[in-house]
Amino acid sequence: MEKPLDYLNNLVENDWLIGYDSREFNQIAQELYLEFTKLSTPQTSPKIILAEREPLRFLASFLAACAANCQLFLCNPDWGTQEWQQVLDLVQPDMILGMGNRKWGDEEIERWEDVRNYTHHLTTPLPHPFHTPGAQCPLIMIPTGGSSGQIKFAIHTWETLIASVKGFRKYFQLNQVNCFCVLPLYHVSGLMQFLRSFTTGGKLAILPFKTLASGTILNIKQSEFFLSLVPTQLQRLLQNSQLIEWLTEFHTVLLGGAPAWSELLEKARFHRIRLAPTYGMTETASQIATLKPDDFLNGKNSSGGILPHAKVSICNQQGEILNSNQIGNITIEAQSLALGYYPRIKPNNDNFRVDDLGFLDDEGYLNIVGRSSDKIITGGENIYPAEIESAIRETQLVTDICVIGIPDQHWGQALTAIYIPKKSNICSLKIQTLLKDKLSKFKIPKYWIPQQNLPRNSQGKINRQQLEKIAIEYLQNSLK
Repeated sequence: MEKPLDYLNNLVENDWLIGYDSREFNQIAQELYLEFTKLSTPQTSPKIILAEREPLRFLASFLAACAANCQLFLCNPDWGTQEWQQVLDLVQPDMILGMGNRKWGDEEIERWEDVRNYTHHLTTPLPHPFHTPGAQCPLIMIPTGGSSGQIKFAIHTWETLIASVKGFRKYFQLNQVNCFCVLPLYHVSGLMQFLRSFTTGGKLAILPFKTLASGTILNIKQSEFFLSLVPTQLQRLLQNSQLIEWLTEFHTVLLGGAPAWSELLEKARFHRIRLAPTYGMTETASQIATLKPDDFLNGKNSSGGILPHAKVSICNQQGEILNSNQIGNITIEAQSLALGYYPRIKPNNDNFRVDDLGFLDDEGYLNIVGRSSDKIITGGENIYPAEIESAIRETQLVTDICVIGIPDQHWGQALTAIYIPKKSNICSLKIQTLLKDKLSKFKIPKYWIPQQNLPRNSQGKINRQQLEKIAIEYLQNSLK
């Protein structure tokens, strides 16, 4: 397997980076590599926070730090003070790249008196905590868990990330992968697009999603590119007739990051968009299951087949493997699995049991039912929000919806719908009337709370903890 240094030493001069200067990328990467290698030795490894906002510098910094065997922490430059404090306390970095212009709060400055001097400044590197002296292996920490308010870093290596690239190439039977990236590069969904293109000799086009949504596009041949979106992004693009036509020309439109609802999938299928719903996560270095576009256009709605670098089992609570079409916890074995969460590496990293529930159908395709932790128990009945949210969306009276359970003395949990009405005059009673023929009575939410927006992160994942606070406060005020 080629190492990051091999790629750095063989940087190509052609314009593989669309929308940016590939030669400038090469120059920045080489300069940063020389700077990092002065402080990285087989016995020590500097901890670098990478929060570059500008894509060219982010990618060049990423490659240089990997080639120099650094401990690299990918971070969102738009995190708030509380989130940054979590990260600084956890990481205690030797270097911060990209935050020189950030306005730090008084508490941050007091605790980290020289934080503004961290950019392009390294203290004495710390011993590498994960490897024996003499080991040469970059560690890449990718953030996860932001939707819950507690940021964690999944520990990856160059090998785990490249295993994901190889599985992707083999699954789609490609030598080169061209990607059109509108997702954050600090997130696994954006980072893997860079790695798929860069390590296979493909092209990478980068455009902020807001720019794309406004109708601005890059001059590329879409039939040769993969586009990756989250459901809320696809929903927005489908509101623009010109962008719908543009979307239909892509080789594949990967859809992941959060569950997609049936109305959205049906609209994409109606327009003959070559959609590929995927299942994966930060811990697996992106997707481990993908429904191929032809299957999607032929009416399938699952997460598709398992990629070659991974194996998925469905287990019951006792860890016993279930048969086809039996619902249970998803357990993943993959060459792309993270080693653990910083700063702890799991001693046994053979498999990863996730919170998601699903089943493998007769074709071996993965079907997701919902998250075990999202399950709502009301009056002794088990309810998964995804089913109810899908039914509410089908009424076409809401633009966004999330169903949660809030504590209730009588029912245990009370089913609560927090939604954005399509029009201000739409009342919840009208929605409930339409649901009576779709859902059992116990599945129709007891409380309905209209909002102007719902708290979602950049991958479209909802913050259910924050929604529960909103719901409880709303109901307390309404009962006064």
